[in-house]
Amino acid sequence: MRPWSPTTPAVEGSKPLRRNWRLISLIITIAFFTMAFLRSFGFGFGLGSLALTFTLPPPALGHENGTSHNSPGLPLVINTWGGPFTAATDAAYLSLLEPQTSALDAVELGCSTCEANQCDGSVGYGGSPDENCETTLDAMIMDGGSMKSGSVAALRRVRNAIGVARAVLEHTTHTMLAGDLATDFAVANGFAAGSLSTGASAAACAAWRAAGCQPNYRINVTPDPASSCGPYAPTPLPPDYDDDDDDADRGVVPEGHDTISMIALHRSGAMAAGTSTNGAGHKVPGRVGDGPITGSGSYVDSDVGGCGATGDGDIMMRFLPCYQAVESLRRGMSPRAAAEDAVRRMLRKYPAVQSGVVVVDREGRHGGAGSGWTFTYAYRGGAMGETAVVSVPPIGLDSEL
Repeated sequence: MRPWSPTTPAVEGSKPLRRNWRLISLIITIAFFTMAFLRSFGFGFGLGSLALTFTLPPPALGHENGTSHNSPGLPLVINTWGGPFTAATDAAYLSLLEPQTSALDAVELGCSTCEANQCDGSVGYGGSPDENCETTLDAMIMDGGSMKSGSVAALRRVRNAIGVARAVLEHTTHTMLAGDLATDFAVANGFAAGSLSTGASAAACAAWRAAGCQPNYRINVTPDPASSCGPYAPTPLPPDYDDDDDDADRGVVPEGHDTISMIALHRSGAMAAGTSTNGAGHKVPGRVGDGPITGSGSYVDSDVGGCGATGDGDIMMRFLPCYQAVESLRRGMSPRAAAEDAVRRMLRKYPAVQSGVVVVDREGRHGGAGSGWTFTYAYRGGAMGETAVVSVPPIGLDSEL
């Protein structure tokens, strides 16, 4: 007997089959409307059964086709960089599988994991000593529902910078605290104080000084910063001084990766974002990077999406790339297009800028863009058994979306 289909000619006993087909069609129609309704609340479904399932990512990931990646399902965690940074992705994602964990909790846990692990030496204690051989920390955390954020800048002697940033958010009406008084606030709120330096960071700073303090971030000073450690004094600027090339000519190249910026998307649709970093190595003491700046290191609006960024913070904070990217999402851009638009805005003024931007919309679709290096970002969502890493080749002003 031939397999039955709706077009099979009538044979004996086919009327019950036709009635069954009508019933099956009705069930499928109801199922589709039900799935569409529930999907609006953040759930994902597979059609193999009418049970909750999630889509696994493709084995090879990249941006070669110029499109955003589909959502792997919720919950979802995305952050800058792969390698040692994926431990933070895993920690945040696994925490979201627990019913009591919020998106804000997940971001704090993920960033604090990187702080404790000293991810790539660019996050947490013992990395990126300044000219005085001291490590200081910057961090920010943001709630995408209330749009409140808390941050700390140039934090001294306290390791858990992202935790202190959350304390600023939850226990003050301020957005940022800085320096020694931020440390006082942290200690008053129960955070332990101690040196952020290690034997490795002290040795790195000693080697830098022995090499004539090269490279450094000083310009328009005497003695010549290209061959001297100072102390420095400012030199008068000539009337025709043009500072367009100062950033490009300073000769400072970031070592390894820098900064973890993370976005978490809860099953409920709630979103949060955060950033933690120990900043630029050999920085001028007191320098604050883009990490604690709301809209630069990260930004999130649960009604739209979120963004995390990494790179040359002194340039990037002038453009607020994450704020720009989320607003581009609001205007209808895809995550990939929003990321590329944010990067191009920087490239127009600073063609040599090193940057990386990852963007995710409220449905979990994501994409990234970078310049000056090959940027990577990590994500884990839905029923993924492990974190995936996406490699994003650098773009130029003439690259097409």
